[in-house]
Amino acid sequence: MISYQPLWNTLKEKGVSQYQLINRYRISAGQLSRLRAGNNVSTHTIDILCEILNCEVEDIMAHIKDSQTPDE
Repeated sequence: MISYQPLWNTLKEKGVSQYQLINRYRISAGQLSRLRAGNNVSTHTIDILCEILNCEVEDIMAHIKDSQTPDE
């Protein structure tokens, strides 16, 4: 599962609001809605956020392993 919790932490640390993402940087409200809901977004969106926030991918998202692991 992908978590976008690091994005919200990074936004806070960088002093960038969701309002600024929409109005200054032209990130769509729909994209932010998908991020808030933990839905899939394109790597293009992740790339743009990294550029805006001057950060790395791990500052935007994290992979969380499922509690069940497949049998080997």
